[in-house]
Amino acid sequence: MKTVLIEIKNPKAIALLHELEELNILKIVKESLLNKKIKLSEKYRGVFTEEDTRNFDEYTNKSRKEWNNI
Repeated sequence: MKTVLIEIKNPKAIALLHELEELNILKIVKESLLNKKIKLSEKYRGVFTEEDTRNFDEYTNKSRKEWNNI
């Protein structure tokens, strides 16, 4: 099973999600994660590909070197 985090934009969606849970289509794990502090590493785990991560790391290192040369 896969767990996803969604943002509710319409309050009616909560009722719809509860109906889907009653039909055993999905399970609501928690209704609010806003009160819980989530590490960024947990929040974004699996979002970026390994290649994206490498490219971002290279870009960050290059940017830091440019700032150090100013």
